[in-house]
Amino acid sequence: MQAKNDKRTIRAWAMFDWANSAYNLVITSTIFPAYYVAITANAANGNKVSFFGHSFVNTALSDYALAVAYMIMVLLLPILSSIADYRGNKKVFMQFFTLLGSAACCGLFFFNSNRLELGIICFALAAIGYSGGFVFYNSYLPEIATVDMQDKVSAKGFTYGYIGSVLLQLICFAFVLKPELFGITNKSLPAQISFLLVGIWWIGFAMIPFSVLPKGSPNAQTHQHHIIKGGFIELGKVWMKIKSMPLLKRYLPAFFFYSMGVQTIMLVATGFAAKELKMETSALITIILIIQIVAVVGATLMSRLSDKFGNVKVLILTVAIWVAVCIAAYYTTTAKQFYIVAVIVGLVMGGIQSLSRSTYSKYLPENLSDTASFFSFYDVTEKLAIVGGLFSFGFIEELTGSMRNSTLVLCGFFVIGLILLLNLLTAERKVKKNSEFSGV
Repeated sequence: MQAKNDKRTIRAWAMFDWANSAYNLVITSTIFPAYYVAITANAANGNKVSFFGHSFVNTALSDYALAVAYMIMVLLLPILSSIADYRGNKKVFMQFFTLLGSAACCGLFFFNSNRLELGIICFALAAIGYSGGFVFYNSYLPEIATVDMQDKVSAKGFTYGYIGSVLLQLICFAFVLKPELFGITNKSLPAQISFLLVGIWWIGFAMIPFSVLPKGSPNAQTHQHHIIKGGFIELGKVWMKIKSMPLLKRYLPAFFFYSMGVQTIMLVATGFAAKELKMETSALITIILIIQIVAVVGATLMSRLSDKFGNVKVLILTVAIWVAVCIAAYYTTTAKQFYIVAVIVGLVMGGIQSLSRSTYSKYLPENLSDTASFFSFYDVTEKLAIVGGLFSFGFIEELTGSMRNSTLVLCGFFVIGLILLLNLLTAERKVKKNSEFSGV
């Protein structure tokens, strides 16, 4: 078994975030949502589009597509993580999903107003590739870092991701804002080139972690069922183990509810600004770049605060800020107001993602052999939260005709998560008092 806290391995692991975060920034956060809204907007028709003969509000359709993609991952991950634990080949699955995601991004190069179905399908496949690779990436954390280093290593991964994604975004920014410098006259081509670059960047830089990370350790003795059925049986076993862990069983419900808000906001923010505030693509790209830069600071700040005050207290503070963000978004009517809200989002976005992952990892028993199964449970929880959040957001928009009303629903999810985190903090104090757990 490879020694933990090896600097070369940690850097290589973090480079996976560098590679695939370009998808998260360009495809889910900036250029694709703005491009999608622009080519599907039809105010006279209520912004309705036809997808395989069925009519949807344009932004609701993209929300539903992502929800379906993440629901597919909820069903697949227990099976795949079971196979990964059984054969010790989780790196193979990282490679497969990376290839799928990068190929789907390249496929978006051909997306235009006449190929809506192609665009939505590639959009969904890219999400599957991104989320599928991340579960196996996350499962490496307890294998490459000791408990005392996991906050810093987790933050390092997100920091690499933000920096790498911003670099590619700047390149795409040049194509979108100054197409004439490259002799481009087709208005759609700059966005399409950006999608292609994401696919190339993703698969290219992923070669670094693939060449360094261990493939994983087989754990065949724990699997005595058919590999497909065994995945869900393993998930059930993980849940039974979690039920005996007093803090982890309280943390996961809180994580589920606040993730419904966090993940959904990250996926719909640009569409909200483009549709509700009529912001131009250049303005959207600029503010998302600012968010990414602020997020690097936020991830590092939250890591240091957690060292001083503990993960749970910092998570409580962060979720409380998210509640305020949702309320502010409902009343936001100008670009200036959106900029202010977006900067606050950037500050807490990186921190809550990094802390959520490291908190879960810290609550796991040391020297755990079936890390892929435990992190599969974590990712299934997160993906279900995304499905619920996106579906709720899209449904409320279609029902009421406004994305603003959807933000209030997300606010409710954050409030529930906040209450559950306060309950977790109380339980943690009791456990520490009884000296049953050293705490996080």
